[in-house]
Amino acid sequence: MIRLIALLACLQIGNAAAAVTVTDALGREVQLPEAAQRIVALAPHIVENVYSAGAGGKLVGVVEYSDYPAAAKALPRIGSYHAWSQESLTALAPDLVLMWASGNGMESLRKLESLGFTVYVSAPRKIEDIGNMIRDIGVLAGTSLIANSTADTLDAGFHTLAQAHSHQRPVSAFYEVWNSPLQTINGEHMISKVIALCGGSNIFANATQLAPVVSREAVLQLNPEAILASGMDASRPEWLDDWRQYSFLQAVQDDALFHVHPDLVQRPTTRLLQGAEVICRQLTQVR
Repeated sequence: MIRLIALLACLQIGNAAAAVTVTDALGREVQLPEAAQRIVALAPHIVENVYSAGAGGKLVGVVEYSDYPAAAKALPRIGSYHAWSQESLTALAPDLVLMWASGNGMESLRKLESLGFTVYVSAPRKIEDIGNMIRDIGVLAGTSLIANSTADTLDAGFHTLAQAHSHQRPVSAFYEVWNSPLQTINGEHMISKVIALCGGSNIFANATQLAPVVSREAVLQLNPEAILASGMDASRPEWLDDWRQYSFLQAVQDDALFHVHPDLVQRPTTRLLQGAEVICRQLTQVR
């Protein structure tokens, strides 16, 4: 066993010295002459995925709210995901920048490329995109052995959940991102795909916007069997119980007003599996 571990470590070190290439979410070929040694990540979920890929030790810069795992809190900040500092990033001299298409914006890509940085763009929409991104980071950072193992375990976990809940009675659900304005998600959002994986049915799946603002009247009319709310942190938001004033709501009658920690469902990371397990248990409780 010790010899096997040593052999794998040697193989990984050898891979780090070779040229690496992946295709990012925009279909761009991202090439490095060798595995990255200095990485900057421009979104908290990307930071987390770098650690999951076994490359956390190569991070030299992150953005605000990069708070998981705990080691990420000690890394230099270069601003926020929507307002990062060009000067701070340049001073870190990264050989790879990982960015988030919708959060950082395409102007960030143009700016980074004009500065000569190699950029990988993520745009997670499907559950399987998380594992694929972790695998890509593993290739770019020379840590594929860890990254592939993490991604395979993640994919297997989601597959197990899907198998367990795909044939159960659908439960209509409203996912409340925030209460004022009243915001939810449509069927294209990853959270909606988790709800579907658990045998749920998002009442606003057909909305045109990814995260639309809706009216309270529309929710009441659609009368969901369950209301899931995230809020800001691990605490159950007080406004979730505002729905109790509508005693005719099915979710109120069945005491199906559930809280889900936002970091488990609103960050496309390996922790989404934990969030999915929570939602599956909640919808099973409704059945």
